[in-house]
Amino acid sequence: MSDVQQAIGYVRSNRERFLNELKEFVAIPSISTLDENKGDVQRAAEWVAAQLRSIGMNKVKIMPTGGHPVVYGEWLGAGPLAPVIMIYGHYDVQPVDPIELWESDPFKAEVRGDYLFARGSSDMKGQVMASIKAVESIVRTTGLKVNLKWLVEGEEEIGSEHLGDFIKKNKKLLAADFCLNPDAGMIAADKPTITTGLRGLAYFELRVYGPSKDLHSGLFGGTIHNPAQALIELVAGMHDKNGKITLPGYYDKVRKLSKKEREDFKRLPVKDRDLIKMTGVPALWGEPQFIPAERTGARPTLEVNGLLSGFTGQGSKTVLPAWAMAKISCRLVPDQTPEEVDKQMRAYLKKNAPKTIKWELTNLHNAGAALTTTDSEGMRALAKALETVWGKRPYFKREGGSIGSVVLLQNYVGADSLLTGFGLPDDNVHSPNERMHLPTWYKGIEAFTHFFSNFK
Repeated sequence: MSDVQQAIGYVRSNRERFLNELKEFVAIPSISTLDENKGDVQRAAEWVAAQLRSIGMNKVKIMPTGGHPVVYGEWLGAGPLAPVIMIYGHYDVQPVDPIELWESDPFKAEVRGDYLFARGSSDMKGQVMASIKAVESIVRTTGLKVNLKWLVEGEEEIGSEHLGDFIKKNKKLLAADFCLNPDAGMIAADKPTITTGLRGLAYFELRVYGPSKDLHSGLFGGTIHNPAQALIELVAGMHDKNGKITLPGYYDKVRKLSKKEREDFKRLPVKDRDLIKMTGVPALWGEPQFIPAERTGARPTLEVNGLLSGFTGQGSKTVLPAWAMAKISCRLVPDQTPEEVDKQMRAYLKKNAPKTIKWELTNLHNAGAALTTTDSEGMRALAKALETVWGKRPYFKREGGSIGSVVLLQNYVGADSLLTGFGLPDDNVHSPNERMHLPTWYKGIEAFTHFFSNFK
C-alpha cells in the first residue's frame, strides 16, 4: 500500500470523529463583528491552536493583532529542499440574523440528509477542518514530506482589518513558497474548481447636498434642484446603454483576455439560464461582447449598493430632501488600483455634477485584485489532487469577489495563493440555514491529503 493510500485509509476510518470535531468547532459562536462575542472569538482561536498542537505542529501560538488574534503554527521537519506551504483560514463567522428564519439552532450543528447545518459549517470552519484533518491523516500514517505554516485569522468576516499590519510585521515568520487557501468554493458538487483570480474593490459613499434643510416640495419644487434627482442622474451616467462604465480612464489598465483564458471561461458549466434561475431576474445584463463568466470574473464593474434620501416611511410626506446618499462599489481587475479608481470617480463627478448641488465622496474600503498562474508547482499538485478524487480535470475560474489575505500575502510575503474549497453555491453562506454538503466535504479532505502527498 502506497503512502497516500495509507493516509486515505486513515481519513475514511475516522470520518465520524472528524465530523464530531467539526460540530464542536461550529458550536463556538465566534461572530467577529459583535462585541458581546469577543470571548467566543478568543475561544475559537484557542480551539484551533489546540487542534494544531494535537496533530504535531510546532510553535503554535495565538498572536495578538489590533483586533482579534491570529493563530500561527508550523512544521518544518521536511528539510530545506522541500517546499514551504502556508495554509490560510479564518475561524470567525457572520452574525445569524434573522434568527427566526433558521430551522435549527445555528450553533448546534444538525445533520439533515447529506448536509450539516450550522453557522460557519461552510464558511469557513468546514474548510479549515478539511485542511487540518488531511494533515493529521498524513502525520498519523506516513509522515509529512512538505513544510507547513498555518495562518488562521479571526477577522475575515469584518474585512481582515488588522491582517495587513500583522503580515507586514511578521514577513519573515510567514515566508512561504505558496499558500493553500480553501476559502473559495466549487461550481457544483461534481465539478472540482480552482479559482485563479479575484477582483479588487474600491468602495465609496457619495453624498449630494442641496438646500440646508428639507423643503416643501410644492413651494420649492421646480426652483431648487432636488439632490435625490441629481444623485440619480449622476449614478445613471456612470454606465452607458451597453453597460460600459464611463469613469474617465477606467479601462486603461484592464488586461485583454488571452485565447486560453477565454477558452477556460467558455468551459465553465454555468449557463445564462442557470444564472437567470439562480437570481430570479427576467434577463441578464451587461457588456454584450463578454459572456457572463467573463463579466463577473475578468471585467471591472460599478454597482450601486444602496440609496437613501428624503422621506421613506409609511404614507406620504411631500418634501424636497436636503441631501441624498449612494453606496457604490467598484470591483477591479488586474492592473487597476483602488487609488486610481478614486481619482477617476472624482474626475467624473467634477465634470458631471451640476453647479446647483454640492457633493462629497468618501472612500470607505479598498482591496487589490489578484491573479495566479495555472502552471506553478503548487497549482499542478492541486489540480492533480482534485482530478484524482473527482475523476475529472478541475475547472479554472476567476471569482468576482475579494479575499483580503490573497493580495496581502502576494504583496508582502511574495506567496501566491491556491484558491479552492468545497463549499457549494447553495450553502447559504452569510444567510440563515448555512450548510455543508458532507459527501463533498469528505472528498475535500481526501483531495487535500493527495495534494500534500503530491510533492516528492
